[in-house]
Amino acid sequence: MNVVTSNAATLNGMTAFSLGSDTPLNTPAELEAALRQIGATRYHNLHPFHRLLHGGKLNKGQVQAWALNRYYYQSTIPIKDAVVISRFRDRGTRLEWRHRIEDHDGDLGTEGGIERWLKLTEGLGLDSAYVESAEGILPATRFAVDAYVHFVRDKSPLEAIASSLTELFAPNLHEERISGMLAHYDFVNPDIMSYFSRRMQQAPRDANFALDYVKANAKTPAEREAVCNALLFKTNVLWVQLDALYHAYVEGHVPPGAFVPKAN
Repeated sequence: MNVVTSNAATLNGMTAFSLGSDTPLNTPAELEAALRQIGATRYHNLHPFHRLLHGGKLNKGQVQAWALNRYYYQSTIPIKDAVVISRFRDRGTRLEWRHRIEDHDGDLGTEGGIERWLKLTEGLGLDSAYVESAEGILPATRFAVDAYVHFVRDKSPLEAIASSLTELFAPNLHEERISGMLAHYDFVNPDIMSYFSRRMQQAPRDANFALDYVKANAKTPAEREAVCNALLFKTNVLWVQLDALYHAYVEGHVPPGAFVPKAN
């Protein structure tokens, strides 16, 4: 079933894939307002696991589990972006989007986001070969991240770009993460947190392009609703990964084959 429906057919209130029928989406400005409301209510900065992480309430093994699982997401982002590029015949859009791959993969002689994330996991005491193998990640992590790649492959190019709009809300989360983790964990230092400080510069540029793109190219209420639904989908991709981490490493239900922290 296609998740893009008319406003009249949607349920009252915000559900997993649709906005309420009383959400106005008649102009680009109303679209932006709806997107920012989704971020304010559905972005994963609100998840209880992040509150524990940033508040110093996790032990080292739990922080390791978060960094290990998140690596699978980070390392998949350039794959996702390569799929997005493949959806466009417009050269200008491809050129604009291409730098995202370089931001994560790096370039010859240039460190990228994936290397910075490996610096984090190594600093936390994890073996990089094990991290890169993704052998110990949670099943929900793999399913959620792979679903994101499938989404940008199967949905419209407009929705593919819209799904990246969580970047609108990332800088504040990165700032909170840097300050919180440095303040509360003696096993964290500024050097291993370089991924987040770099993304505070990169994410706004990327988010502004994507926001301008969807405002210019979503020309009908139905297309604007599709943009909102794409962002809702992406917030779910991020949220469910934290649900799985909380269930496994806070509540103690680690599934077979997943990473088991050493006793603290």
